[in-house]
Order: sequence, then structure tokens, then C-alpha cells
Amino acid sequence: MKVTILGAGNMGAAFAKQLLKAGHQVRITSKSADKAATLAAALPGASVVSPAAAGDADVIIAATGFADSVKALKNLGDLSGKVIVDISNPLSADYMSLTLGHTTSAAEEIAAAVPGAVVVKAFNTLFAQVLDAGADLGNGRKASVLVASDSERGKETVKALADSMGFDVIDAGGLKNARYLEPLGGLNVYLGYGAGLGTGIAPTWLHTA
Repeated sequence: MKVTILGAGNMGAAFAKQLLKAGHQVRITSKSADKAATLAAALPGASVVSPAAAGDADVIIAATGFADSVKALKNLGDLSGKVIVDISNPLSADYMSLTLGHTTSAAEEIAAAVPGAVVVKAFNTLFAQVLDAGADLGNGRKASVLVASDSERGKETVKALADSMGFDVIDAGGLKNARYLEPLGGLNVYLGYGAGLGTGIAPTWLHTA
């Protein structure tokens, strides 16, 4: 697939590495052109595109914080019909709580802000360190990627993308279920930082039968 990564931070870099490894075409755009260029130069096969050209992709991964997501996506122009992966968690300044929940979610707010786009919630329960290292957690276990969207096309597209990177992919239902996925992501952040378990952790689901 042709994938645009919006953001050149730790998550953007980890996505670029794993997507290239899986054989996808990776383009990077960022509010910092220098940062995007540095990342692309470190990853043979990756390229940098301007925001105006970034929307020409099969999938756009918004590898940004929730506070920056809507503005960054709107800078890409018309996103009608485009599959957008929201990986964000609406975290407080100290990362120890969520700023949204129960009646809405970051994913739903993004979907409302970019009407016509196909928003898919996924990857929000993975730290950049886990994504960068790959899906294999050892002992035959794989990290789980939970995928939620109101669009079956969007879900199938993102599930195929996650599967190509080797993750255990779980259909998490409609986009409103991001209200459950984001607290799970928040708990993972607490365990990593607040409880001192570090960023080499990830929630996964056992299949007993």
C-alpha cells in the first residue's frame, strides 16, 4: 500500500520502519520539514512529501498527539474517502489521565472534524518502542492491534496493514468503541510511566480455544 505518515516523531519513525519492512510505499510529512527529511534519510525507501501531496495515499497514519491531529489533517486538503488511522490517546499534560471519555473519544472528535474521511482507531495501545521492535513479544506471543471504525472498508484496510506487519489483529467494532480503546491506551501509559514498568510493554489478548 501507499502509506503517508503524518508526523516524524518516535511513533512516525517506528511506523516507517515496520511498514517499509513489510513492503509498503512510505511517505513522510511533518510540520518540521527538517525532521521529516532526517527520518527519511535514515530509512532507505522512505520519501518526504509536502502536506499538499500527502493525501494521495491508500492510508494516512496520523502519528501525532491528539491536540495536533485535526490541524495537521486539515493541512492535507480534501480527505473525502481517505482512510485515516488515529493512533492518539487524549492524555492530560502529565499523561496520567484522559481529557475525553464516556460520551466521546479522540477518534470520534477527529471524525467529526474531517467529515467525509474514513477514520479508523488503531495502534493506540502500543508504545513506540514496541512498534519499533516489531510484533513478536517472544514465547510465541504477538502484540495486539485493536481496530475500530464505522467503515468496513476502513477496518479491512487497516487490518490488512497491521497483519502485514505481523500483529495479532482484533476487530473492535464501531468507532464509538474508541471510548474503550483510549482508556486501555491510557492504562498502558500509566503502567509504563506511572508504575515504572517501562515502554517495552503492550496489552495483548489470549485465544484459549
